[in-house]
Amino acid sequence: MAEISASLVKELRERTGAGMMDCKKALQESNGAMEDAIDILRRKGLSKAAKKAGRATSEGLIGIKITPDNSAAAIVEVLCETDFVARGDHFKIFAAGVADKVHTHKPAHGEALLALVQDELNSQIATLGENMSVGRFTLYETQGPGVIGSYVHSNGKIGVLVEVGVKNAASAQKPELLELARNLAMQVAASGAVAVDPAGVDPELLERERALQRQKTLDEGKPADKVDQIVEGRIRKFYQDVCLLEQAYIRDDKIFIKNLLKDCGKALGDEIGIRRFVRLQLGENA
Repeated sequence: MAEISASLVKELRERTGAGMMDCKKALQESNGAMEDAIDILRRKGLSKAAKKAGRATSEGLIGIKITPDNSAAAIVEVLCETDFVARGDHFKIFAAGVADKVHTHKPAHGEALLALVQDELNSQIATLGENMSVGRFTLYETQGPGVIGSYVHSNGKIGVLVEVGVKNAASAQKPELLELARNLAMQVAASGAVAVDPAGVDPELLERERALQRQKTLDEGKPADKVDQIVEGRIRKFYQDVCLLEQAYIRDDKIFIKNLLKDCGKALGDEIGIRRFVRLQLGENA
């Protein structure tokens, strides 16, 4: 059995919110494998790890740059050591500048972005006295008639871009569509959605969830001939948690997002769809 260090227990506790002893037992059971330990805690009902596994572990800000016509946008994470520095005006201006460079120069990868900002990054490090880095970034340009909605949480640690598409170009000019896109971006920030619909869920994530729910159902002693039915019901609930179209609307939980799009489409006299979204949370694994 692998030796379970205090730091490993602390990390699991921070990621799941479970008790210290429960975390230690789960790590012992998983022989020190973090992701397996999270699954063990979830099976036992001791963790909501699917929602907490991506909690921020670094300080910094999410920067967003969006064009005035909402047809193109860039989002990037800029990291530092302390929240004190992240909340300062110098760092806020730097993060906004990095997003602007992503939007303007369209770097193909992280190394290209770093080359664009290296001198300014070094200057900020020298001025503010902390190590800093640029992390993940995404560029969006509308793939047809539509708009890009954006949202950055008040603490600056979660940012979202959502592309909402329509059939008619005239609909993209209507303020109601942009308001919808912005509300959907806020929805993604709050809900932690990982896909637009069930078809977009990573097969590996789905298979992991299915295996977890099957084991949990067996652990609960459910009748063998009912296990498959119960697991499929729990997978449908999983889709409601992680798929944007299947979620209840945060502004009115009696409405599902897929129905909200239909209602808004009728009001605009058009068809509305969510083409894609990206959600960056500081310190989250890519």
